[in-house]
Amino acid sequence: MAATYTFNPGPSAVYPAVRGYLQDAFDEGWLAAPHRSEKVTNLVRQTVTDLKTKLNIPQDYTVLFTGSATECWEILVQSLTPRRSFHLYNGDFGHKWLKYAQAQRPESTGVVFGLDEVPNFATLPQPLDSYDLVAITQNETSTATQLREGFILNLFNRLGNALLAVDATSSMAGINLKFIKADVWLASVQKCFGLPAGLGILVLSPRAVAQAKAVNDRAHYNALPAMLSQMLNHQTNYTPNVLGIYLLGRVLAEREPIKTVHQHLVDRAEKLYAFFEHNTPLTPLITNPETRSTTVIGLRGEAALIDEIKAKAKEAGLHLGSGYGPLKNTTIRIANFPAVPDAAFEALVQFFVKEFPG
Repeated sequence: MAATYTFNPGPSAVYPAVRGYLQDAFDEGWLAAPHRSEKVTNLVRQTVTDLKTKLNIPQDYTVLFTGSATECWEILVQSLTPRRSFHLYNGDFGHKWLKYAQAQRPESTGVVFGLDEVPNFATLPQPLDSYDLVAITQNETSTATQLREGFILNLFNRLGNALLAVDATSSMAGINLKFIKADVWLASVQKCFGLPAGLGILVLSPRAVAQAKAVNDRAHYNALPAMLSQMLNHQTNYTPNVLGIYLLGRVLAEREPIKTVHQHLVDRAEKLYAFFEHNTPLTPLITNPETRSTTVIGLRGEAALIDEIKAKAKEAGLHLGSGYGPLKNTTIRIANFPAVPDAAFEALVQFFVKEFPG
C-alpha cells in the first residue's frame, strides 16, 4: 500500500515513533501515575530541562504546562493584564486573541496590518507602556504569514514597561525563536512538536513572573500565582495531561537542536515556494517573501482548481490543508513541520508534476 501523508497545519502529522511511545506509556504505568508522585514530578522536571536545552529557552525563564494555547490567551488576560492589552494582527487567530482580551478587559485594542506588510511602528499607539501587555502572533496560521526576528526585536525595544507576549503556536519547536526578546511565549504541541493535541506550553520571563505576582490574580483555577507556586515543586495546580508531558519528553529526547531543525525547515520552505510559483498553476498566497511563513505554506488558486487539487491529492494519499476563514475556498495550506518527512514533500512535488504542471 502506498504511503499516505497529511499536510494539514493543525492538528497535524505526529512523529511515527509516537505509536511506540504510547505503548511504552501504558506499559510503564504513566496513565495511572499520581500527578503529585515523585515519578511525575521527575518527569516534569526533566521535560522542562529538555525544552530549555533543545529550544534555547533562557534558564531564568519559567515553563508552565496548560491545556492549550487558547487557554494561555485567557491566563494572560486574567493574570498579566489588570487594565488593557494591545494586539497587532493580520489573521483570524490574532483577532480571536483580541476578542478574548476584550471580553474581560473592554479597553483592549488592536491594529490590523496587511498580509504582505511588515507593520509600521509609526502606526502603533504611543506610548506602548500605556498598555499592560502587547500581543503579537509570530506565525499566523490562518494567513500563512510570519513576523520575523528583526521586527520582534525592534518591538521589544520600544515597549517601556509593557510586556511583550508572542503566540508561537505554529512555529515553536520549528523556528529558532529568540525567547530572550519577549516576556511571554505560548504554543500548543499539535504542530511543530509533532504530537497529538491536548497540551499547551507557556514560557514566562522574569519580568512576566514579577508582573504576575504584582497583579496577584487569585480568582481563577489557572491563575498564574498558583501555577508558578506549584511549578516550584515541578507540579501543576490541577491534574495535568501526564500522557502529553510524557510524549513531549520522549520526542524532545530524540529531537535535534532547534538550530538544525530551523535550517532544515527554512531550506525546505524556500524550495517549496519556488516550485509552486514556477511549476504549478498555483501561486504563493503571500507575495512578499519577507512576510511569508516558513512553517505554513499558503497557496492561492481559483476555487474550482483548489477543489480539484485537494480531491485528486486525497486519492493519491496526500491530505492537503484547506484555507481558513474567508480564504477557505481559494487557498491551500501545507504544513512544513518537522514531523512531516522529506519523503512526503517529494511525493507532493511528483504529484503536482504529474497532475497539475504549470
